[in-house]
Amino acid sequence: MFRFAEPEYLWLLLLVPVAVAVYVFYRRAQRRRLERFGDRDVIRELMPEASTKRVRNKFILTAVALTLMICALAQPQFGAKLHEVKRKGVEIMVAVDVSNSMLAEDFAPNRLERTKNAVGRLIEQLDKDRVGMVVFAGEAYIQLPITSDYISAKSFVGGLDPAMVPIQGTSMERAIDLGVRSFSEQSRQSRALILVTDGESHDDDPLAAAQRAKEAGVVIYTVGIGTPQGAPITIDGEMMKDDDGQIVVSKLNEQTLQQIAVLTGGSYVRASERTVGLDEILKQIDRMEKKEFSSMAFADYNDQFHYLLAAALLLLLVEFLMLDRKNRFLTRISVFKTR
Repeated sequence: MFRFAEPEYLWLLLLVPVAVAVYVFYRRAQRRRLERFGDRDVIRELMPEASTKRVRNKFILTAVALTLMICALAQPQFGAKLHEVKRKGVEIMVAVDVSNSMLAEDFAPNRLERTKNAVGRLIEQLDKDRVGMVVFAGEAYIQLPITSDYISAKSFVGGLDPAMVPIQGTSMERAIDLGVRSFSEQSRQSRALILVTDGESHDDDPLAAAQRAKEAGVVIYTVGIGTPQGAPITIDGEMMKDDDGQIVVSKLNEQTLQQIAVLTGGSYVRASERTVGLDEILKQIDRMEKKEFSSMAFADYNDQFHYLLAAALLLLLVEFLMLDRKNRFLTRISVFKTR
């Protein structure tokens, strides 16, 4: 497996196109200055030793050497082998409501964006736990299976959007059932499901799903995001309206979320403008019984930057030895000359 240990240095590669632009500008300005003295062909005969190709080739060598040195600075590495990593932790499945009601703006910029930011920060705090993600609206889908790859998990969070689930509504029952089925067999009694929603469930029975989750050894922590007063739902700059033309106002439904949490031995947190509440929930999850999980990971990363540095130094040496002008002595030598 290949990686850069210090990838932030790759931003320096932006210097290469800047250098190319400066070089092109300089060469054009130099050409215009020469044209002021007369015809280009006449000037070329007066300057037989001048070589534009050599100047260009010297710049290309320098630019490539600069690119290699920047890549070397980022410390490229190869993983030498796969090995089994054992950790003790909890499996955490995060179920995120992506229904249209999550676009309500009683939380700035809206409920869904606040949720995405909070879940992203939650993943950043994980160390030995495993995490997965379910998205739901009228249906529920696995967005990310249980994994220890926190980088991939965080990248999935950024893509959460109501368009991910074609059937609208808020089916917490389907979300809970799918979340429970997504845990691994080895994690029993170390399973936590975090349900982030405004609680507006339609035509299903989330309490029945919570009872099934309890029987499967899953503790559910619920986060209510929104306000009891509610807010209109804005889609593409327009407020959603019902069949009668009335503006739809989405309100937080706390009662069901509280019942789900109590039934499974978890807790309920109402999000606020200051915090969504996932930090508090993570502290409670840390007190749960830990299970040992095993996963395969690359280890013994070997640095490869010295190869790039060697190539860069070789190119700089060639550039240094290459003259700007043609060598009169060498031009008289013809290796393939025959008598």
